[in-house]
Amino acid sequence: MMKEIFGEFLGTLLLLLLGNGVVAGVVLPKTKSHNSGWIVITMGWGIAVAIAAFVSGNLGPAHLNPALTIGVALKGDLPWESVLPYILAQFAGAMVGQFLVFLQFKPHYLAEENPANILGTFSTGPAIKDTFSNLISEILGTFVLVLTIFALGLYELQAGLGTFAVGTLIVGIGLSLGGTTGYALNPARDLGPRIMHSLLPIPNKGNGDWSYAWIPVVGPIIGAVLAVAVFSLFRLK
Repeated sequence: MMKEIFGEFLGTLLLLLLGNGVVAGVVLPKTKSHNSGWIVITMGWGIAVAIAAFVSGNLGPAHLNPALTIGVALKGDLPWESVLPYILAQFAGAMVGQFLVFLQFKPHYLAEENPANILGTFSTGPAIKDTFSNLISEILGTFVLVLTIFALGLYELQAGLGTFAVGTLIVGIGLSLGGTTGYALNPARDLGPRIMHSLLPIPNKGNGDWSYAWIPVVGPIIGAVLAVAVFSLFRLK
């Protein structure tokens, strides 16, 4: 159990370090990758997911996402007593990973004067604020993510191919559905860094847009529950 919990911590740490690392590189001023665009961000996040899963996959199931953990438990493939420890490890990993992003890009954070840009390197936010639309975006993206992960489990894939496929899936979801909210798909990926945003001493950081913060938490969980329901309904297993 401790090995699995450490795997969730380490994997989510790497996920945030590399995922929000690419966001910081694109958004913050005076980096060599500044303004390189949304496609670079989606590619970076896809690679981050794959690397994090490859590293942590031999330690545990490499969920790295509370919504996926809840979905797997609902599906019957994870004991419920493991859910809370996994989720706590994922949040801890996300927060430490985000702190490392801050250390890496500290001079660039100090050079940034736009609070929205600073927050965007920590957590997601909508391009246009619309509660229903934003919630649907997170539900749909996570639904596709979790359903596809479940479906991949039906195939006898060569070692590592499924992990690569999930990384590619993250790129695809980002390109197709992520442009509206920044596609959190993962409560720990959003809320953990948002908490760090409140704690870290960054000039011009503004507030954490806490009125929006529930959407990237609730939306992914709903999406995962729906994926479990559809997976069971159509007897895909």
